[in-house]
Amino acid sequence: MAKADRLEQLDLRRVEDEQEYRTTLVTALEDCARGRWGLFGHTKDRQMAAKVAPVLEELDDLAAGIDRMRGQLGIEPFALHPEFLAARGKADASAVGEPKQAKAWLERLARDAAK
Repeated sequence: MAKADRLEQLDLRRVEDEQEYRTTLVTALEDCARGRWGLFGHTKDRQMAAKVAPVLEELDDLAAGIDRMRGQLGIEPFALHPEFLAARGKADASAVGEPKQAKAWLERLARDAAK
């Protein structure tokens, strides 16, 4: 029974950390949607990068912990973080700006939460 209890506690912690990840991401996306650039790394502006670096580091740390827990529980890796990372980086000239991209992400997360 002790192992089952540990696994149950680990799963509860995983759920809490995934919620914390989503809350942190949503807060950052809301800031970006209001016009604070840097979250998606479309530009090479060092000041913008420095402002969002703590948030990105927190998301990386949370995602690493979540993936460790998921591995221990034998469930698939946490997909949201790699998807977010894939959306970051230099964008071509025809791409939407970061605020619009953030709004699209917020809409997607709201749809996912409603499921």
